[in-house]
Amino acid sequence: MFPRPARRLPMTAALLALVGSLATGAWAGPRDTAEPHRPARITHVPSAAGSSTPLSGYAVQSTAKVGDSAAAVSTPGYPARGWYPAGPRSTVLAALLANGVYADPFHSTDQQKIPRADFEVPWWYRADFTVRDTRQRTSLDFSGVVSAADVYVNGRQVAKAAEVTGAYTRHELDITSLVRSGTNTVAFRIRPNDPLKDLTMGWIDWIQPPPDQNMGIVRDVLVRRGGPITLRDAHVVTKLAVPSLATADLTVKAEARNDTDAPVTAEVGGSVDGTEFRTTVSLAAHETKTVTFSPADTPGLHLTDPKVWWPAGMGGQPLYDLDLTATVAGTTSDTAHETFGIRDVRAPLNSDGARQYRINGRKLLIKGGGWSPDEFLRWDPAYVEDRLKYALDLGLNTLRLEGHLEPDEFFDLADRYGVLTLPGWECCDKWEGEFNGDEKGDRWSDADYPVARASMAAEAARLRDHPSVISFLIGSDFAPDATIEKGYLDALESADWPTPVVSSASDRSSPRLGSSGMKMTGPYDWVPPGYWYAKREGGATGFNSETSAGPSIPTLDTLRRMMTPAELDTLWKDPDARQYHRSPSPVFGTLKIYDDALAGRYGAPTGLTDYVRKAQLAQYENVRAQFEAYGRNATDGDRPATGVIHWMFNSGWTSLHWQLTDRYLDQNGSYFGAKKANEPLHIQYSYDDRSVVVVNNRPAAARGLTARATLYDPDGTQKYDRTVTGVAVDGDGAHGTPLTLPSSVSGLSRTYLLRLVLTDADGTEVSRNVYWLSTRPDTLDWNGTTWYHTPTTSYADMKGLTSMARVPVTATAATRASDGMSTTTVTLRHSGSGKTPALLTDVHLVDERGRPVLPVRWSDNEVSLWPGESVTLTATYRTADLRGSAPGVRVSGWNTPERTVPAA
Repeated sequence: MFPRPARRLPMTAALLALVGSLATGAWAGPRDTAEPHRPARITHVPSAAGSSTPLSGYAVQSTAKVGDSAAAVSTPGYPARGWYPAGPRSTVLAALLANGVYADPFHSTDQQKIPRADFEVPWWYRADFTVRDTRQRTSLDFSGVVSAADVYVNGRQVAKAAEVTGAYTRHELDITSLVRSGTNTVAFRIRPNDPLKDLTMGWIDWIQPPPDQNMGIVRDVLVRRGGPITLRDAHVVTKLAVPSLATADLTVKAEARNDTDAPVTAEVGGSVDGTEFRTTVSLAAHETKTVTFSPADTPGLHLTDPKVWWPAGMGGQPLYDLDLTATVAGTTSDTAHETFGIRDVRAPLNSDGARQYRINGRKLLIKGGGWSPDEFLRWDPAYVEDRLKYALDLGLNTLRLEGHLEPDEFFDLADRYGVLTLPGWECCDKWEGEFNGDEKGDRWSDADYPVARASMAAEAARLRDHPSVISFLIGSDFAPDATIEKGYLDALESADWPTPVVSSASDRSSPRLGSSGMKMTGPYDWVPPGYWYAKREGGATGFNSETSAGPSIPTLDTLRRMMTPAELDTLWKDPDARQYHRSPSPVFGTLKIYDDALAGRYGAPTGLTDYVRKAQLAQYENVRAQFEAYGRNATDGDRPATGVIHWMFNSGWTSLHWQLTDRYLDQNGSYFGAKKANEPLHIQYSYDDRSVVVVNNRPAAARGLTARATLYDPDGTQKYDRTVTGVAVDGDGAHGTPLTLPSSVSGLSRTYLLRLVLTDADGTEVSRNVYWLSTRPDTLDWNGTTWYHTPTTSYADMKGLTSMARVPVTATAATRASDGMSTTTVTLRHSGSGKTPALLTDVHLVDERGRPVLPVRWSDNEVSLWPGESVTLTATYRTADLRGSAPGVRVSGWNTPERTVPAA
């Protein structure tokens, strides 16, 4: 582990809902410009026992502009004139953006114009709710306060900021004695957030941090109603028989709590998958007891032939429901509901000390990306769902959440889609302040230890039943010391945490857990594609918890949305320029390492368009190589690759680095390089030993395959061709090596092309992969390696690509729509008469104004065609995202003139 000056910024726990959510897939600024003086909606709370009602929104205002007392502010009828309406999950700045107070902070440097001083004082969050029947007990149940809050109800303080502190701690406040029939008021006085001082969330070096540091309430505040007995902490402990998967034992647990001053006897009953169970529990005044149902007392909880949950691509994602009810004297007192999945997760260290995940007894190469929420923690379920679908489209199976632990709905979606998640605490701020060496973050005080344990307990209880959650990382760049580790592990054990706990995301150890089995050796900035094949540093061996070649320049469409013409001019002309949309870190402030490599390998850019097209080639080849190297090495006998997390999957704002998909869900070379590398049955080239490898990510073996490798000069002159038949590859990530390219080929140009084609037993093409290579290799200075990259002392020569003749690619397209979705089918044909191929031909779905239609999922894209060849691609998207326009298809490529054809 190298010393690491200011690195990235973490991912946050809890996201916020704006008044009116983000535009589906492409939010470009304030959407909801509601009148600033419109009052927040009143929440109507039902009387039914067991009901749990989220507050529907708030009125917010700075304490600097409110001279009235807390008692007055929190009293029903208080005239909150001039306050801003906010959604039920909203940071202060998210509310102000929703009300049109500031310009789009994702554009240019507009975020710098937002005065930070406005957020250095507490802000009030005020909400009204109505209750008709006061006979039921009432409580407030919440987490997600950033960073701390004094809480008031109907003019009375019910909690102090010293008690309600930490973004992840959960609080239940009994307000029964204060609630009255009619309108009631709850008010939070939210204190400013400082990630270096508070156990909350920050952004490290991911993006320019928001001026308000995400202060606010970013999860639902629930108003609970119930009788004398409450049910809390309901969950199911599952034990699956592995490897047979023939049986599973379920143990149901819940806490029954008597909230009254007198003894109460209650009946607690419930059901799972048609099996019912019931027991009687007697509780003294204010006593809590654990109620347990197991196969020993309920044989129906021993399942034969259980419905087993699998990650996407390995099987289905069935879920079970637990329902519980507590009754007193025949009347419902409280209810509980949980959804869970049955699966077995283990992650032992292999003989090389690397963590190897197994799901339901089967080894799994973790292929993932680092997840980022919206910078202002605005919650839009459709936007999140779109990104999860993109992850699956890329062939990823895992998303790592470093801090920024999303709301429940995120994990519900991950469960449904079969996307694995690796949540954990973040680095480089207060979370690791006690043991992070030279990193930022205040050391802990005595008051921080119980907050950390309470945070762990709350998140463990929230996440344990989600089958998509396969671990918790209690450290990131550093592993906790003995005292902090004990607090975390005690909380996890008390919560019946079911999956492996990992000491850190770096190669560190903690006293009880021992080695993490992971590495965090970079890189985070540009390295050549061949880097990934070396079994050292960040190369394809072991489990690399966060790594990539850094910058990921978006498409021209996105660049023109996020930057001014002057900024775009600087982007391609000045590698030394500070790029606001890269990172606040001095290490990642410019694009110099990346730009030097781009010019050194492809030639100096001649303009913005040329810069962007070269960037797409560079990103495609690099991301492809990263995933291909880890995929090839996953089944090696010596130091196999066990996991890789591309840093990152997405960005929380308009960014120039660390992303496979951009803020607007447009797809660049990085995206399609990852998609190509992770296709189910895949032929690939190895940069280290020139082997041609077939990787089979399907469960079943593949037989009767034919692999063909052909080398060409850039003008299309064929220089080498070899075909191997009868290729067979086992499933579950196994690979075979049908051939190895010769070390030299007579007459081959310095820059050359490699086309790989894999066909099945019927002669159908199942994988095509095209590389641009050089007889002059990239040379790495391994001795000069830092924590963020390994220098390149000489570059591969790709400049020969500039000599490729311009060639025509024709396109025909048609669209059909059904049930709100549209599919556009595009046939591309290389219609040129010469030998030169069309390299990396990109197809963009656009509306009548030429704007990209996003999100969209392509069957394939950025394809290369030789003369006379054709390919048919499909694009699937929501019809509504056409915005009433007829669709069009814009075709462009490395050496293909841009043109747009109708696709209606």
